Amino acid sequence: MPYRLLHNRAFRLLFLGRSLSLVGDAVVPAALSLAVLRATGSTSALALVLGCAMVPRLLLLPLGGVVADRFNARTVALGTDLVRCAAQLWVGIQLLGSTAELWQIALASSVGGAASAFAMPTLPRLITGTVREEDRQAANSALGVVSSTTGFGGPALAGALILTAGPGWAFIVDATSFAVSAASLALIRIAHLPGERGSLRVDLVEGWQEVRSRDWYWTSLIAHAVWNGAAAVLSTLGPALAVRQLGGEGTWVAILQAGAVGLLLGSLLAGRARPRRPILVANLGIATYALPLALFAAGAPAVAVIVAYGLALAGLGFLNPVWETSVQAAIPPKVLARVTSYDWLLSLGATPLGYVLAPLAADAWGPRAPLWAAAIAVGLACTGTAAVPGVRRFTATDGVATPLTRANSPENHHGEEHSTEPAHASTEHQHGRTG
Repeated sequence: MPYRLLHNRAFRLLFLGRSLSLVGDAVVPAALSLAVLRATGSTSALALVLGCAMVPRLLLLPLGGVVADRFNARTVALGTDLVRCAAQLWVGIQLLGSTAELWQIALASSVGGAASAFAMPTLPRLITGTVREEDRQAANSALGVVSSTTGFGGPALAGALILTAGPGWAFIVDATSFAVSAASLALIRIAHLPGERGSLRVDLVEGWQEVRSRDWYWTSLIAHAVWNGAAAVLSTLGPALAVRQLGGEGTWVAILQAGAVGLLLGSLLAGRARPRRPILVANLGIATYALPLALFAAGAPAVAVIVAYGLALAGLGFLNPVWETSVQAAIPPKVLARVTSYDWLLSLGATPLGYVLAPLAADAWGPRAPLWAAAIAVGLACTGTAAVPGVRRFTATDGVATPLTRANSPENHHGEEHSTEPAHASTEHQHGRTG
C-alpha cells in the first residue's frame, strides 16, 4: 500500500470498516446454511432464504444509487451498516437461544438484502471522497486483496465458530463487524455537494443515460454479466463433475482454493500494474474464464482444470480494482452511485439466471453442453469488447484513467466530494462487478 494511503486517516478508517465487514460476511454463508437446516431440515428452505436476500437487493439497487447520489454517501453507508448489524444480531440471539424459526431468518435476510442495495453504490463515492485520484487504483487493489483473503479464510473461521460455539456466534461476529464499520464511518467526514435534484424517475433515467452514453461502459457490463452467468453455471455443475470424474470432493476443494489464490494474486497485481488501456486489458483477462469451463466440458485432467481456474480467477482479481478505478475517474461524481447501481444490477441479475438455466440444460442435453455454451459465451463476450472503439481508446495516463474521446465519456468533473485530509495525505466488490 502506498505511503500516502497509509497516512490517509480517512482511508485507514474506511479500510478498517470494510475489512471487518468482509470478514463478518465471509463467516455467515456456512452458518446460514446450518441454521436453516437445523430450523427446518429442508434444503428448499435454504433456497427460499437466499431468495429473500437476493430479490429485494435486485429490486432496490437503482433506488439505492439515487439515494447515494442525493445524500452524503457516508451517512447512507453508516445507516445501512446499523440496519444490517441489527438484523444479524437479532438472528444470532435467536440462534443462541435455540428459538430461531424460518420466518425470522428469512425476514433478517430480506432486511439485509434491502440494506445492501443501498450500501453497495456508496463505496465508489466513499473512495473518491477519501482518496486522491492517483492513489485510487492502489486503494481499490488493497480492498480487493482483503476481499480475496477473507474469501480464502472465511470458511475456515466459520467452521471453527460453528463447531466450537454454534452458528449463532457467526451472526454475532457479522453484527459486530457492521457495528465497527459504522463506528469507523462516523469518524470520516466527506463533503457532499449534490447536483440538481429531479424526480425519482428523472434521476433513474439520468443514471441510465450516463450508462448508455459510454460504449466502453455498457458493452463491458454485458461482458461482466455473461461472466457472472457462466460462473453460476460452473458453480452449479462443477462440483458434481469434479466428484464423479476428476477424483472426488478433494478435487473440487482444490479447484476452489486455486481460485482463491488466483483472486488474491490478481488483486495484488492490480495494485502495481498500470496498463495503458485498462478496460481492454482487464476484459481480456477475464476472458480466461472460458478455459476452466471448456476443460470441465472436455473432461480434462484435474491438474489442468485446477491451474486454469486459478488463472481465470487471477483475471477477475485484476479486473475488479482496475475497473473500479477507471469508473471512478471517468464518471462524474454526481451520478457515480447511480451508474454503479446499474453495474451491480446487471452483474447480480445474471447469477440467478445461470443457477436456473444450468440444471435445466444439463437435464436436457447433459452437463457438458451448458459448460461448452458458457465457455463460448464468456470468450466471445469478453474478447468481443476489443471491437468496441471506446474500449480500445480508453487509456490510463499517470495512473488516472481518462478516455481519449470526449464523445465516449464526458470530461470528469471531480470536486463534488472532498477529503478532509491535507493536500498531501491521501474499496468492491466483491463484485466487484463480477464474482
